[in-house]
Amino acid sequence: MQRLLTIASAAFIGLAAQAYAQDAGDPAAGESVFRKCQACHAIGEGARNKVGPQLNGIVGREAASVEGYKYSKPAVEHASVTGPWDEAEIVEYLADPSAFIGGRSKMAFKLPNEKERADVVAYLATFNEDGTTK
Repeated sequence: MQRLLTIASAAFIGLAAQAYAQDAGDPAAGESVFRKCQACHAIGEGARNKVGPQLNGIVGREAASVEGYKYSKPAVEHASVTGPWDEAEIVEYLADPSAFIGGRSKMAFKLPNEKERADVVAYLATFNEDGTTK
């Protein structure tokens, strides 16, 4: 059963990646969308963990790997499936975090608008791991 779920997840991620590639986001618009996220997340130089982990360098960073942040058990368990975050996976995660990890996520917020998800991910992708911009 676990293998079937892994295969289904991989197929879905592949479709999501293809859809994302067709509608790459706008980082400037994503900066505005990120205001919805700032209550729980920080980004940029000096960013620290809040209710959620800081998001510097999230694109390409291993899932559930921010030092000093206590992730939910399902997020930690799913991290080996996610591996390093790519933009398409983050877009999918933002639609429904709990569904993405297959268990309760600490992130109860959902971003249902596909364009906003693509835009905020494009914005997040402009930050290096140290919080400087690319």
